[in-house]
Amino acid sequence: VQLVESGGGLVQPGGSLRLSCATSGFTFSSYVMSWYRQAPGKERELVASISSAGGRTNYADSIKGRFTISRDNAKNTVYLQMNSLEPEDTAVYYCKTSFGIRGSYWGQGTQVTVSS
Repeated sequence: VQLVESGGGLVQPGGSLRLSCATSGFTFSSYVMSWYRQAPGKERELVASISSAGGRTNYADSIKGRFTISRDNAKNTVYLQMNSLEPEDTAVYYCKTSFGIRGSYWGQGTQVTVSS
């Protein structure tokens, strides 16, 4: 199982970024996918999740209305579109999939820095 995030970088407040998480090694279309983030000195937190077919999404209150999670099951990839970015969004962003009792898998993370 591999999850590889990309798309992070430095952006000014109010700007946008689109993160991607390319996956392999499992039946992507069968599993919920999630994005998490971890800011310096803080615990990792759930940002958004999306059901296996993409019909249901959930968002943290802190990013609701600004971020959109989506997936392309033909490309085995999950995305996080981030708009109206704020300095408080600065963190390492990770994608994750969970196989229940068989464990969870994480990507290596991608750094997002929001600063002027």
